[in-house]
Amino acid sequence: MVKRTAFLVPRLLIAVVGTLSVSFAQATDLMQAWQAAQQHDLDYVSAEAAHEAGQTRRDQSNALWRPSLQATGTTGRMTNDSQTQGAQFYAPGFPLTNNAAFNTSINNGTLDRWALSARQPLINRERLAQSRQLDLNAEVSELEWQNARQELMLHTAQRYFDVVLAQETLRVTRRQEQSVEKALGEVKTRYQMGDVPITDTHEAAARMEAIRAQILAAETELQLKQAALSDATGLPMDKIEALQPTKGDLPLPGASLEQWTSDAAAGNPGLRTQLLRVDVAREESARYSALASPSLDLVGEVTRDHLSGSGDYGAANNVMHTTLVGLQLTIPIYTGGLRSARHDETQRLADKALTDSDRTRQQVSLQTRAAWLGLTVGAGRVKALAAALKA
Repeated sequence: MVKRTAFLVPRLLIAVVGTLSVSFAQATDLMQAWQAAQQHDLDYVSAEAAHEAGQTRRDQSNALWRPSLQATGTTGRMTNDSQTQGAQFYAPGFPLTNNAAFNTSINNGTLDRWALSARQPLINRERLAQSRQLDLNAEVSELEWQNARQELMLHTAQRYFDVVLAQETLRVTRRQEQSVEKALGEVKTRYQMGDVPITDTHEAAARMEAIRAQILAAETELQLKQAALSDATGLPMDKIEALQPTKGDLPLPGASLEQWTSDAAAGNPGLRTQLLRVDVAREESARYSALASPSLDLVGEVTRDHLSGSGDYGAANNVMHTTLVGLQLTIPIYTGGLRSARHDETQRLADKALTDSDRTRQQVSLQTRAAWLGLTVGAGRVKALAAALKA
């Protein structure tokens, strides 16, 4: 599922940082928390490692079209019989002889063989599809890393302001405690003077106990929020004191809803990732199409065989050198229906990827609208609440 509309996160984070109070020299501001989170948040560290691994796919893509060189060596037992008819024979002291026959035989002899082979792909649609898939997946890893960075911004800001809210809740509750404690003292004094019944002192004492319970709950909540921020940033839990926004206005959208929607469709990492996965699925289908079957390679090979032993004609020692340079055409004739079945499967998966991208586009549009309305309406609500508090 697509996360929040992440392309707006950096500018909003900067705008919010500008509203933070700087009156406490020892307090931690949001930017410091964000910088620390980049080094300590486990999800982000994992995403960064995945990004570095993903970038190696470009090297893999390029390697698919480079020549390959392979050396092999073989040793073992081998039986070989050869017959040559119609040969021409000449040796010093012997007349030239035509239609000569040569027979050799080695039974269970010793074979030593080495070979050096090279291959350069020339035409290979399946390899081309693999190369494109690797390049596309490298782009996917880049976008996923961008999305991880922006998700870290969101999560860090959320954890930070959770601490701010918990601090403020505890502060307000303690002020309420002071008021309730003062009221309790007044009720006790009036009771001693005979102005109020004993039940009023009991009610005031009950309110005092209730507010103390609220303070304990608020202290526990603050510790939990500080622990969550500490885990993500590596900052000492007992030294975390978040700054409360006390000046400046909330950031406004700055553009129309239509412009936001257009920017989100073009820049949202989640949507762009889904569109790239559609291309990856289509390339996977192309690997198994009929046009992808033939392949043409430039090949070369040098081999040496040494076979020694004895056979029907006595001891023998055969050495053969072979050199080959040429073109190799490969055409699969029959694969038992596997290739066509894989092609059908990958076509359906490509259709699924396209549908997933359409659903992602709808989600991004809805999230963008919600973010735009949240900023537009939220700024007005904050101003109204501030005016009401002042009044």
